[in-house]
Amino acid sequence: MARDVEVVSARAGLARGLYGAWAAFIYVFLFAPIVLLVAFSFNANKYGTFPFTGWTTTWYSQVFSDYQIRDALTTTIQIALAVTLISTIVGTAAAFPLVRSRLPFRSGIRIAMVLPIMIPGLLIGVSLLVLFTSVLHQQLSPTTAVIGQSVFTTPFVMLLVAARLQGFDASLERAASDLGANTWKRLRYVVLPLLAPAIFAGALFAFTLSLDEFIITLFLIGSHNTLPIYIYTQVKFGITPEVNALAALLLAASLALMALAFILPAIIR
Repeated sequence: MARDVEVVSARAGLARGLYGAWAAFIYVFLFAPIVLLVAFSFNANKYGTFPFTGWTTTWYSQVFSDYQIRDALTTTIQIALAVTLISTIVGTAAAFPLVRSRLPFRSGIRIAMVLPIMIPGLLIGVSLLVLFTSVLHQQLSPTTAVIGQSVFTTPFVMLLVAARLQGFDASLERAASDLGANTWKRLRYVVLPLLAPAIFAGALFAFTLSLDEFIITLFLIGSHNTLPIYIYTQVKFGITPEVNALAALLLAASLALMALAFILPAIIR
């Protein structure tokens, strides 16, 4: 009996070791490319690859001195701000009927509203490209890219606000009504302040998704460039230290915004 216990214990220890090794391999596989990207952005080697010849921040200064990167950055931020505004307004407004209305087939409507999340970005980009060019005969521009990205990002805002709205205490609105508040005052002074953390988190998610969005934008932006598209065009001719630095900055901005989306609502609450 004691021998059986020892055998089982040895196998259990071996299994734990294998699981730990497998988990370590997965983490290394996922994060090693990101670590190498950031490390190469500080590499003095002008080819942006091995070997490491020293540490430098020269490539970051060259990023900000390149007019093409500045133009791409300006376009990216302008599109992201417009997408954030549209997605926040439309997503917040769409969350109310999904949660509070008595529409028939409400579950089906909810699925239809979040369908852009499940549809590949390639299909969204191609379908909107056909719509704008063949049906509406519109010239591709940052405006069409804003519309395409808003189709993709709005469901994220709607889901966040709807989740917050489902846990909303309706007695607070009834109390405000008893005190003489009309619909507008209840919305302004009771509902929206309590929904503000979810709305703000949804806006940050929309901004982050727009900042990194590539596939839909590639089909709809025409002759203009955003940062992801600029990086793609540069990588086709070889990875340079400037591209590594730009990608590292984009990664840092995305992580900072995602962290802000999680932390700030908790602070506000």
